[in-house]
Amino acid sequence: MGVKGLQSFMERCCPGACVTVNLQQMARKHADKIQQGPTLVVDGMACLRHWYSCKDWVCGGQWKEYMEVLKSWVEAFTSAGIRLVFFFDGVVEEQKRKQWVRKRIILTVNNCISKMFRHLKAHGEQPGRELFCLPSGLATFTRFALRLLGQEVFCSVREADYEIASYARQHKSMGILGQDSDFIIYDSAPYFSVAKLQIRSLTTVLYNQERLCQTVGLDVNQLPLLACLLGNDVVSEEKMQHIRNNAISTYRCFELTYGCCLYFLQQINKSLYFVFLSGFPKACREKHVAADGFMVYSIVCEGVIECSNTLEDEEDTELLPHALVYKPCRQRIYGLVLDDPPVIREWFVYPGNPLKDPDMVHPVPISLPGDQPSLDLLWFGTGPDVSALRLMSFFSIFDCQEFSELHGVIEDSLLAALCLVTYIALQVQTLSQEDVDAYLSQAVCLRLKSSQELKNIKVSYKRGTIIILTNTRIIIALRY
Repeated sequence: MGVKGLQSFMERCCPGACVTVNLQQMARKHADKIQQGPTLVVDGMACLRHWYSCKDWVCGGQWKEYMEVLKSWVEAFTSAGIRLVFFFDGVVEEQKRKQWVRKRIILTVNNCISKMFRHLKAHGEQPGRELFCLPSGLATFTRFALRLLGQEVFCSVREADYEIASYARQHKSMGILGQDSDFIIYDSAPYFSVAKLQIRSLTTVLYNQERLCQTVGLDVNQLPLLACLLGNDVVSEEKMQHIRNNAISTYRCFELTYGCCLYFLQQINKSLYFVFLSGFPKACREKHVAADGFMVYSIVCEGVIECSNTLEDEEDTELLPHALVYKPCRQRIYGLVLDDPPVIREWFVYPGNPLKDPDMVHPVPISLPGDQPSLDLLWFGTGPDVSALRLMSFFSIFDCQEFSELHGVIEDSLLAALCLVTYIALQVQTLSQEDVDAYLSQAVCLRLKSSQELKNIKVSYKRGTIIILTNTRIIIALRY
């Protein structure tokens, strides 16, 4: 429901509605008021750019450094007595698919990623922060990282902003930390800016609904109508243009146009997104919501999956797009998790894909002795036979069944890396020995270095190394 420009309008025209606050002090007041510990609901997607502050960002994969950042950030709140609950986007709702595609096409047309690669090749060094691009798969990795740090993490099954606001209201949270005007519109909990957050002092800006409404002459319960009139992700700005024009020509008063809305935003009072009748889809949903998996929910319950822009050099024709490299792998996953495999709709952003329609991908059964195992058995079955079946299913997805004899001989993480590198070598004919060395060095050597030692490494911006490290991030994204 986000309204473009509403937040900046508040900052420019309603400065009294943008209040600097101390979160620790607010937490104490909130705890005294409700007689329980204060909880802050965090929009994880809005925090990614603030969390990922690693200096050599163009190389990607600074996971140890990134973990230190997350750990320090979480500790700043927990030491102040504030419990954190994180939410991440888990699906793209079909009614927002056109908007999702439009944003990805804009990013492609603007050539942000291409500009970054051109700078690397022209200058042999990392570009400035103005060309900064988040590492591929960062949101997925962050969910697992926060869980590893003992935090409560949720993955949405519908519009994440709606779920964040609903959770905050239902659990009487002290507020929402994010960067989205949706939280100004929702009647939920106080909305704090992550962009304005000073982590050392825990000060930030509170966007005050009541003061905004006092300034523009509205009631708080009219804010959803305001969002509808001005246009948002659900009701487009173009659809509402004629209403705005009529209101302006009739009243000649900008403030009054906020109250002249004929459309109600359908998202506000919507009931549950899904009503699951069978136990298995319910289990998929539960694992998805608990951030205990990746992509299975969308495949099983929606038959669709998407992948946003990744750091690929579209001008380098030697390397296949990652979506095509991993397509056989995904097809086997689809064949494994679906009993009666339908065609899966893939919305993957890659060079040459105009995103006019989804790619229709057919599942492929994995090669295993005996009957095809069900996902229900692989998830909930017990005993050594089921464990062996899980292991063989994993090897079969990468077509690396011959590596099963190495299980227990080398570490699981190294065995997984071996499967990945072998799979890539078979799929990408232009892979060089230097490329393989780059992959294996990340798997073997990085664990021996501390985050501080990794920060001090001097990066040599050689073309092959940069590209291969970029693709390593893509591997991590799809692996998780």
